[in-house]
Amino acid sequence: MKLERFETLEAFSCWLQMPRAPWVGGFDLPFGLPRELVETLGWPTGWLACMRHYAALDRAAIRATFAAFCNARPAGGKFAHRATDGPAGSSPSMKWVNPPVAFMLHAGVPLLLDAGAHLPGLHGGDLNRVALEAYPGLLAREILEALDTRAGRAVRRSYKSDDRAKQTPERLIARKDLLTALEHGQTRLGLRLKLTHAQRDALADDASGDSLDAVLCMVQAAWAAQQQAAGRSPPGGPGWGLPAFDALEGWIVTA
Repeated sequence: MKLERFETLEAFSCWLQMPRAPWVGGFDLPFGLPRELVETLGWPTGWLACMRHYAALDRAAIRATFAAFCNARPAGGKFAHRATDGPAGSSPSMKWVNPPVAFMLHAGVPLLLDAGAHLPGLHGGDLNRVALEAYPGLLAREILEALDTRAGRAVRRSYKSDDRAKQTPERLIARKDLLTALEHGQTRLGLRLKLTHAQRDALADDASGDSLDAVLCMVQAAWAAQQQAAGRSPPGGPGWGLPAFDALEGWIVTA
């Protein structure tokens, strides 16, 4: 395993399009918008047409459109959700702040399409470039909650922060606990992460959690590849361990 960093979307796009050995990737960004939102706005309900329409909008237009949608709805139900949000515990993909996943979708999905990637259940592409929607927070939360339950802790722990003032020793300990669990295969995914001492230290020392999140996505993608190879995907689904889901909204792998 090695980590590669990209400072710009252009650099990442070039990497995606480079000729290379077949890959399966887990990408920490939404692959679709809530059907309720799309239908209310009158946007195309075919996934590719919807994504092309969405990509053609600028961020200011997206923010204004989504804010108007939310403002017309009652308190407690401002955002529309995808079906996967419940089991994954994820933010609605239309959210434009804290975290701005709507803009992550806007930036990321076109790069995958430009690279010719295959998005199971959503878009047919190059089967040697398989892109899956991943969510590192899902796996991290499952691991930490299991560890904390066994230890008798009642407070959910955080393992990362972009705010330097919140990059505490407690979060460092949480990252180390996550890494130990991944190395020992102490997750429902049944995979063991193999790291060198240097890699382990680098993942633990990245207080932003970006490096560890990349590895969590990799583990989710590896599980999906294992399910596909073994033919263990749920009936009716598109393979890769994914259940049958709304082909407009998408689904988070392992949810």
